[in-house]
Amino acid sequence: MREVKTTCPYCGVGCGVIAGVDDSGAISVKGDPEHPANFGRLCSKGSALAETIGLDGRVLEPQIGGKQAGWAEALDLVASRFSQAIAEHGPDSVAFYVSGQLLTEDYYIANKLMKGFVGSANIDTNSRLCMSSSVAGHRRAFGADTVPGTYEDIELADLVILTGSNLAWCHPVIHQRLAAAKAARPSMKVVVIDPRRTMTADIADLHLAIRPDGDVALFMGLLAHLASSAAIDKNYVGEHTSGFADAFAIASALGIAELMDMTGLPSMQLRQFFRLFEETDKVVTCYSQGVNQSASGTDKVSAIINCHLATGRIGRPGMGPFSLTGQPNAMGGREVGGLANMLAAHMAIENQDDRDRVQRFWASPSIAAKPGLKAVDMFRAAADGRIKALWIMATNPVVSMPDADAVAAAIAACPFVVVSDVLAQTDTTTFADVLLPSLGWGEKNGTVTNSERRISRQRGFLPAPGQARPDWWQMAEVARRMGFADAFSFKSTADIFAEHAALSAFENEGGRDFDIGAYRTIDEPTYDRLSPFQWPQPDGAQPSTTRFFGKGGFYHADRKARFIAVSVPVSDRTSADFPLTLNTGRIRDQWHTMTRTGKSARLSAHIAEPFAEIHPLDATAIGIATATLVEIASPYGKAVVRALVTDRQARGSLFVPMHWNGQFAAKARIDAVVAPVTDPVSGQPASKNVAVAARHFPVSHYGFAISVAKPAAPDATYWALAKAEGGWRMELAFEAASQDWAGWCRTHFDIPGHIDPIGYLDAKSGDMRLAFFDGDRLLAALFIAREPVGVARNWAIEQLKIPQAEMPKRFSVEAGRPSGGRLDPGATVCSCFSVGVNQIVAAIRGGCHSVEAVGKELNAGTNCGSCRAEIRGIIDGSLAVAAE
Repeated sequence: MREVKTTCPYCGVGCGVIAGVDDSGAISVKGDPEHPANFGRLCSKGSALAETIGLDGRVLEPQIGGKQAGWAEALDLVASRFSQAIAEHGPDSVAFYVSGQLLTEDYYIANKLMKGFVGSANIDTNSRLCMSSSVAGHRRAFGADTVPGTYEDIELADLVILTGSNLAWCHPVIHQRLAAAKAARPSMKVVVIDPRRTMTADIADLHLAIRPDGDVALFMGLLAHLASSAAIDKNYVGEHTSGFADAFAIASALGIAELMDMTGLPSMQLRQFFRLFEETDKVVTCYSQGVNQSASGTDKVSAIINCHLATGRIGRPGMGPFSLTGQPNAMGGREVGGLANMLAAHMAIENQDDRDRVQRFWASPSIAAKPGLKAVDMFRAAADGRIKALWIMATNPVVSMPDADAVAAAIAACPFVVVSDVLAQTDTTTFADVLLPSLGWGEKNGTVTNSERRISRQRGFLPAPGQARPDWWQMAEVARRMGFADAFSFKSTADIFAEHAALSAFENEGGRDFDIGAYRTIDEPTYDRLSPFQWPQPDGAQPSTTRFFGKGGFYHADRKARFIAVSVPVSDRTSADFPLTLNTGRIRDQWHTMTRTGKSARLSAHIAEPFAEIHPLDATAIGIATATLVEIASPYGKAVVRALVTDRQARGSLFVPMHWNGQFAAKARIDAVVAPVTDPVSGQPASKNVAVAARHFPVSHYGFAISVAKPAAPDATYWALAKAEGGWRMELAFEAASQDWAGWCRTHFDIPGHIDPIGYLDAKSGDMRLAFFDGDRLLAALFIAREPVGVARNWAIEQLKIPQAEMPKRFSVEAGRPSGGRLDPGATVCSCFSVGVNQIVAAIRGGCHSVEAVGKELNAGTNCGSCRAEIRGIIDGSLAVAAE
C-alpha cells in the first residue's frame, strides 16, 4: 500500500492524516501518530474521509450556462467579463467570495489578484462567518492577529474555560486531548459557558448556562472581581499594557444584581467562577463560535483578553486566551490577507507604509487603498447592482449566509457569476453563469494553518478527475488573460508558497508577527517533504514551539497591549411576535453544508434529518410533541424541521444545526431565518441570537422510506434525505394522503412497472406499509402513519443489503421491525463503529456500567470519543430506570 501524509479538511484542529491507496485503488485513512496536532487521533468525520471522495455528483468539466465548455473558452469569458466590468464601472464593481476550505496558495493568488492587480479589496471569505470577531479582538488588543498559545497549553492548564464552544462535537480531537489531561490530573478544572447543556458539559466541573450574549457582562464582572484581588499582575499591566483604568472603571460599575440579570446566572455560580479564575494561575480560556458569531463578538473577545492581560496569564505554558478556529484553513486565509479589511502577511490595509510595501513587493500596478466589502455587505452590493461580476470559490453562501433567501436573490441578480466547486449541484452552483471544476481533498496540493499557527501540507494521492484543476491555477490563468501574466507565472504550489514566505519576511525586522522567511527559497523537493511547523519561522531559525506575549512584545507602535473598555450589549432581541431565541451551530458528524459529509452513510446515521432542540415547557406551550414538525420563522424566512424535545436546551431558546440545504431537505435552510445583523467592528453575523417564532407544523401523515436508488426530490410537504448503507433513507410528511402510494413509490424510487409490492393499509388508523422486491433483493420500502412513524430505522436500512428470499423476512421488512428475537440496533450513537442505542442498553443490562466497559464490549467510544458523553447519559438513564 502506498501511504501519503496529508491533513484533514474539516475543522481548524488541523489533524494529520495518513491516506493509504492499495493496488486496487481502494482508499483508507488513519491518524498520523507523528503529527503534533492529533498524535494519531481522528474524529468521526476524519475517520470517514475515505467514504467521501467518490466522483458521484462531481463537476468534471467547465460549464457555461449549464452546458459543457472547454477551459480556454471558460477562462476567456471570465477574464473578459471581469475586465469589462472594471473598465466600465471601476475595480470595486467586481468581487471574490472565497473560503476557509481553500489552501493557502489558492488564497494567496486570489488576494494578490484582487488587491494588487484589480486594485480593490472586495475579496472576503466565509471565514467572516467563523472567526473575524477573533481577528478584530486580537488586532485591537495585540496590534496583530496573533494567537498567543498552543494546544499544549490546554493540557498544561489547571483551569480550562470553554466559552461558546461545543468542543466535544466541533473540535473533537482537542476535546480528547483535554479529557486525557483531566483524567491524568483530576485536579484540573473545566468550566463550560454555554446556554445549552451540550455534550461538552459532560466534562465540566461547572456549567454556566449563560443567557445568549451574556458573555461580555460575565467577563466584565470577572475583571472587576480580579481588580479587587491579589490576582492582578501589576508589573505586567504597568510594563506591557495600557488602558486598564478605563476598562476597569466601566466593568466595576456593574453590581452583582446587574450581573445576575445580564447573564442569567445565580450569584453563587458567578462567585464560584470568579474565585476559580482568581485562585488559578494556569488558566486557558478557549472560545469559538458562541463568542464570535455575535453582534458583540469583538467585545466578547476583548473582555476575555482583558482578564488575561490583567493577570499576566498569557503567552506562558498553560496560560492564555485561545481562539478555536472553525475551518481547516481560516488561519491560512488570515495570513495572506483573505479578509476584505486585511493585507497579506498580517499587514494592515489602513497603513500607508504597509500598502506601499506590499505593492513594491508585488510590483503591482495598484494596491487596494481601503477595506473592501465584508460578506454581508458584499451580497447586498450584488443585490443593488454595485457588484457586476462575482466569483464564488469553495463555499455555498446560499445555505451558509444569514438572510440566505436574500443572498440567493442577490446572486441571481448579479450580471455575471462564476462558481468554482467540486460538485455540480449545490444551492449556489444553480446560479453560476460559469461553473469551474476544482480539485478536492485527496487531489490538490498545498498548505493549511491550524488554530495553533501550525502549517501543514495537504498532499494529493489521487489523480485529478476529468478536467478538474486547482483553484490557484484557475485564478492565475484568468490573471494572465487580464494582462498580468508576469506576476502570475507560477508553475506549482511550491512557487506560490515561496513567494508567500518571502513577502512575510520582506522588510520585517521583528515588526510583524507573521514571518516564515525560512522558506522563502524553498524548492519543489523540500516543499514535498515539508513537515508541520509552527510560525513564526524567520530566516535562519530552527523549528520550535512558540508562544507570544509572555514578556510583552506586542505589535502596537509602543509595543504595549491595549485593554479595551467594552460595554454591555443589548442581548435580548425577542419581541411579542418573535418571543424565542434561535441559536444555530454544528453537530458532531456533519460539516458546513454537507457537500462532503453528506456522501457518507456512516456520518448520516447519527442524526439523519434537521431538527430543533426545544425545552419541554416551551414545547408544551406551543403544542409541539416529540418527533412532530416545527416551523421556525423570523421576518427574513422560515424553516421546517423535526422537534427534539429536551431539557438540555434552555427555556426560551431553540437550537437548529446549520448544515441542511436544498439537496438534502425541503425547507431546512436555517440561515434563511437568521437576520443579517453583524458585529459593528468585525462584520461577523450574529448567528447565535436570532429572534424567532415557532409553531407546530400540521401534517396529515408522516412517512419513512428506504431505497436502493437515490430518490428524486419527492412530492411531499416535508422531506429529508440521507445516504444509508446500501442505499438511501428519507423522512417524509404530507398534507394529505396519496391515493396511490404504490405509484408514488414507482415515481420516486425508479421501480419498474412489472414489480408489485407487498404491504397493507389500515383504513382506520391510516397506517400503510409497502415493500418492493426484485428477486431476493429489497428495492424500496415506504412506511406511512398519522403519527411519527415508529419503524426500526437502522434495522430496516440493513435489509437493503441482505437477501430477502424467505417470506418471513419480507413480512418483517413490511412490518418495519425484526422478528424472531433479533435485536434492532436502534438509533446510532457511535458512528465510528456503527453502534446503536439498543445495543448499548443491552450491554448495560449485561453488566457494563461504565463508558469504559461499554467500549470494551462494543468498541463504542474507543476511537474519536465524541460519543462518550452520550454513552454516559444512556448508562445513567438505564441505571436510574433499573433502580426505580
